[in-house]
Order: sequence, then C-alpha cells, then structure tokens
Amino acid sequence: MDSRGIVWLVLAAASLGVAQATNGYSPTGFGTVNKGLAGAGVALPQDAMAGATNPAGNFFVGDRIDLGAAIFAPDRGFTADNNAGPPPMAPGDPSSIPPGSYDSRNDYFLIPHFGWNKQIDEVSAIGVLVGANGGLNTEYGNDIWRNFNNPGGTASSPTGVDFSQLFLGVTYARKLNAQHTVGIMPIVAVQRFKAEGLEPFQAFSIHPDKLTNNGHDYSYGYGVRVGWLGQMTDRLALGASAQSRLYMTKFDDYRGLFAEEGDFDVPPTVTAGMSFKATSKVTLVADWQRIFYSDVDALGNSNSNLGPDNLLGSDGGLGFGWDDIDIFKVGVQWAYSPKLTLRAGVSHADQLFDNAEALFNILAPATVRTHASLGMTYRLDDYSNISVAYTRAYNEEIDGQNTTFTGPQTGRVEMDQPELDS
Repeated sequence: MDSRGIVWLVLAAASLGVAQATNGYSPTGFGTVNKGLAGAGVALPQDAMAGATNPAGNFFVGDRIDLGAAIFAPDRGFTADNNAGPPPMAPGDPSSIPPGSYDSRNDYFLIPHFGWNKQIDEVSAIGVLVGANGGLNTEYGNDIWRNFNNPGGTASSPTGVDFSQLFLGVTYARKLNAQHTVGIMPIVAVQRFKAEGLEPFQAFSIHPDKLTNNGHDYSYGYGVRVGWLGQMTDRLALGASAQSRLYMTKFDDYRGLFAEEGDFDVPPTVTAGMSFKATSKVTLVADWQRIFYSDVDALGNSNSNLGPDNLLGSDGGLGFGWDDIDIFKVGVQWAYSPKLTLRAGVSHADQLFDNAEALFNILAPATVRTHASLGMTYRLDDYSNISVAYTRAYNEEIDGQNTTFTGPQTGRVEMDQPELDS
C-alpha cells in the first residue's frame, strides 16, 4: 500500500464517512446533537463537534469526548424518457441515453464521527475534530453512455463516480468578555476521487487519457474556519462563522475531466443564526447558511453548451452547473427532564442546479432540498450520555433536457436520504 492509501485509512478510521444527509455535498450538520436540530446551532454549542459549525462554541462545552456513528442510506438515480431523436449522424451530433429508470448501487454507508475538547483556563479552550464535508457516490450497473460511442470511446460498465472529503480541524476558542467569544479552526483536508464509464466524453476533453477509469486519485489542501458567539441577553445568543475556500492540490489523474486541469477546491461557506431560551426548558434555534459552490469552476461551470472554450479539463471546462445556495434551518430543543432532552428540526435549501444542467448530474444527483430531523439525548450519569438523531431528506426530482448532448430527449434525476445517527 502506498503512502496515500495509508493516509486515507488513518483518517477514515476516525472520521465522518464519505456520504451523509447533504445540501449538495455539504452535510446538514456535524455530530448527533446538531443533526437532531437539522443542523441548526451556530449559536447553541453542545458537544465537542461544535467547532465544525462555529469554533467559538467550543469554549462552552467543557472537557469532553464525543464519538458515534451513523447509518446513511441514500436512494439516488435517474430516468431517461423514451423521446430521443434519431441516432447521431455525424461526430458531435446529439445522442441519447437508453430509455428507462436507473438506480445507483451502494445504498448503505457506515459513518463514524469523533471530537475532543479541553478547557485550558477560564478564558480559553482547545479541541480536535475529524469530519467530512460530505461526499458523492454513484455506481450504475450499465454502460449508460453507450449511445455516445461516436465520436468518443466505447463506454464501459459500471458508470459512476466515487468522491469523498475528509477534514482534520484544530480549534482554539477564547472568551473576550462576559458577552463575546471568538474561535478559529485551521483545517487540513484530503480528497479522493474516481470516475468510471465516461469514455465517450474523451472526444470533448483536452486530456482524453485523464478523464475516466484511472482508479482513485487524491488531493490535499488547507483552509480555516473562524467564528463568533455573543450572549446578548440571558435568553438570546447570536452566532456567526465563515469557512474560507479550501485550497486543494489538483486531481492529476482526472485533469481531463475537471475544469482548470483537475482543480477541485472546497467552496467557502458562511453561517449566521440565533438561539432563544423561550422557557427554562425550551430553546429555539434558527440558522442561515450560504454555500458558494459556483466559486469552484468544476462545480459551477455549465454543462448545457459545448464549444472550443469549454472542453472538459480546460479553464472554462464543462462542470456540474451548481449554483450558490441559501439554506434555512430551524429547530427546537426541550429539556423534558434532568435526564432526557428532545430535539426536532427542519431545513430547506435552494435548488442546486437548473433543469438544463441535469445531464452531468446523473453522476451526482444532489437534488434534495428539505430535511426533517428528530433527536434525543439521555444522560446516563455526570460523565456520559447517549444521543440519537434521525434525519429524512425528502425525495426531490429535477427534470432536465440537454440539447447539446441528448437533443430532444428529456429525463429527470432524483434522490432521497434517510440517516440514523447515534
């Protein structure tokens, strides 16, 4: 095993997994407690995973270790309608996808998570957490691009991608005064990617041999998240955080697929929100988050038009057509008894890509927009507790038509996602 494989296994053993309930590929939340509120909680830190949402929050959680696992079962696929035109008559003419419904394999993922926090003194705390910004995985047991063999290569089977990201963050939080706390979390990241079955698109790439079926490739990078938490009154707290773009090395083995010759940075995000103690037992939370997917050309560039300036792998190369999205999250937490706390939450996001961009998103059908969560924590003693959260991402379809590649043929991509955390 080479050094990259060793690095991956070490990180994977302590990390969140490669897929989970997502907005695009960004998780709805971090840790079981946060997911019980549908990811809301930038102003309500409760465990050692708080720094993944707001590094300032780690000051308030004390000395603790949080670990657990989730079972994630995404159901994703697409349908190609039986309304295609005639076979392509010349290289570059639109082709079609064989009509029918296609479901991706690999439906179950086990996702561990881990966080550690230590109070240094009365005004500061440090922490370490390992997590993921989600992931994308599809595997169709068909050569779905076989009608595209002219002018490209012969399509192979299976078809799909395997993409995952792992992150290690070290938090430092400092209390400035009775009201205000700030935090910072430097981040190092590892990404892994593999594509299969895309041979027909080699004709539209600047590096045809670096587009598909090259096994797993890795990239490495860094960035930072900063945060602020303000206790404005006895009842009201406000919070905000921002994560920079994570600057990643390029996927050299796929520089003929991703724009800018394999560049695939992690997009920046900003989050702001509040928590309000409505009664002595009931706390309300609300967050707004924005993810700047369009800042990364491989994600944001359109795939609905093809020309000499946007060949795959070029600076303006075809991408997934993902837009920046706003996500709104609300939740309620009820301290039912000294031992039992109950949670519920809902989040809703903008549509990630337009209808004309659906073709390439067969490989990454990140369509879900609405998540609902239920959660609870049961206190065993002064030093330990058990938390559980269930999240349901409701089925969402995006209809599409890409006249450049598939002519008059229409279709749709769809996904739904159940996840159980503990």
